[in-house]
Amino acid sequence: MRKIASLLIILFVSLSKASFAQYDPKAAAILDAMSSKYKSMPSFKAKFVYTLEAPNNVKETAEGEIVVKGSKFTLKLDGQEIINNGSTVWTYIKDANEVNVSNYEPDENDMSPTKIYTMYKKGYKYTFLEEKNENGKTYEVVDLIPEDRKPQIFKVRMEINKKDKTLKSWKIFEKNGNKYYYTVKEFIPDFKVEDNYFSFDVSKHKGVEVIELR
Repeated sequence: MRKIASLLIILFVSLSKASFAQYDPKAAAILDAMSSKYKSMPSFKAKFVYTLEAPNNVKETAEGEIVVKGSKFTLKLDGQEIINNGSTVWTYIKDANEVNVSNYEPDENDMSPTKIYTMYKKGYKYTFLEEKNENGKTYEVVDLIPEDRKPQIFKVRMEINKKDKTLKSWKIFEKNGNKYYYTVKEFIPDFKVEDNYFSFDVSKHKGVEVIELR
């Protein structure tokens, strides 16, 4: 109960700050520095831990890996692999040995891996929350609040390394009580990868069922 109360206090403090500092200059400077850091990299690779916390003590944890190059990305998480080359998306489900192929039709409300470090620039208010120290490193915590209150997501919290401006974690809060945590465990900037890494090779998956949705 004490933990829940603490989270509520933090939430209401964040929302009250957002109402007065809807586009906090300090938060903007932190976010701009982070965005510039990632945009300057031709590619990168990250390993992360994903955790879902839902009402009724539901908790799920999985480890994932992502490689990003420009607008392309490959995401591996919990038995699935999503490959996006900027025009086509392949979603491979390992247990079923099937792959769904569809056209990539981006939605401005999507929170794709290639948009996480630029999403604040449109449709969000933002405010600096605090600095925190962990294992000798300082992280700057920034809250993003959607301007449109209709979507399920009502807040995104980012923790950014103060020294190198890399994103340590982001947490997505939904109105239904679900919380999604993504924490980066290993980060490799300028990861060398060829463009063919961002397409699905049927020959490497014997017997795979291809479901064409285009």
